[in-house]
Amino acid sequence: MSTTIEVRKPGLSTTIQDRGRSGYYHLGIPPSGALDQFSLGVANALVGNDSDAGALEIVYMGPELRFTGPAVVAVAGAQIAPRVNGESRPVWESFEVADGDVLDFDYLKSGARAYLAVSGGFDTRVDLGSRATYVIGSLGGVDGRPIAEGDVLPVGSGSGSGRAGLVVPDDLRPSMSKDVEVRVVMGLYDHRLTENGRAAFLDTPWTLTPVADRMGFRYGGGKLETVDREPPFGAGQDPSNIVDAPYPIGSIQVPGGVEPIILHRDAVSGGGYMMVATVLSGDLDIVAQSAPKTRTRFVPVTLDQALDIRRDHRKHYDRVLEALA
Repeated sequence: MSTTIEVRKPGLSTTIQDRGRSGYYHLGIPPSGALDQFSLGVANALVGNDSDAGALEIVYMGPELRFTGPAVVAVAGAQIAPRVNGESRPVWESFEVADGDVLDFDYLKSGARAYLAVSGGFDTRVDLGSRATYVIGSLGGVDGRPIAEGDVLPVGSGSGSGRAGLVVPDDLRPSMSKDVEVRVVMGLYDHRLTENGRAAFLDTPWTLTPVADRMGFRYGGGKLETVDREPPFGAGQDPSNIVDAPYPIGSIQVPGGVEPIILHRDAVSGGGYMMVATVLSGDLDIVAQSAPKTRTRFVPVTLDQALDIRRDHRKHYDRVLEALA
């Protein structure tokens, strides 16, 4: 009989996520998937899963889960220590649970999102090629929603095949700071900012507001000056309005010139607000681990620099896999 996991308490907003579903954004269906792709991949590697296996994305407050069979599990990402029958276990390390064990979590100490992987992965439904939960579209996960009290989560057939005691070296773990730098490529619509507005965007220490979820992260702390213009046909009167355009994941829009919003993996695919910059794909993990009141500066890089940084990000992930091999 395969292992299942009973949900006693669901946590604040705990969802099944994998790498996400690709190929449907042009139809208005976002990729979804883990907001912190690095931590998801590492959690799966710790328990012997493929990098795309489904795991639990835990936000701010963890769930309480009861196992009906043995398994190897791991938690990566935010510093929110797991506990087995009340005894603390480490983050970034695989460990065993037995039939009847209860796993819950201590208080969050740093970061915002943790990923709980179980050897064999969560065998929940697949929609459009992914188990990733997209709540607005009722896709993936458990009936397209966060987990709830009383749910029984099936574990894949590889359950129990992972190895306990694997540890990610300290120097390969990301830091979780309340002061971060997020690298961006400017454009496509930064020409709508005046010189002072562009300088303010890059020089302001923006503070993450409590409005931060899978769709977008909103920041406060300043106001951006825009170029005077006659709105083109099809655009609204707001100075940040444009004729509708597609939004890249990670793009930053600034409605009204205040409170920049970073669009994340559940964001809409297009609309009528200017995009002044786009966050580098690897730095979206930094955004994902930002809790409210995190102070953030946007640092511009060229497209060539962005490609080099992406290669370095992949090399760092490969070094983690090598350390665990």
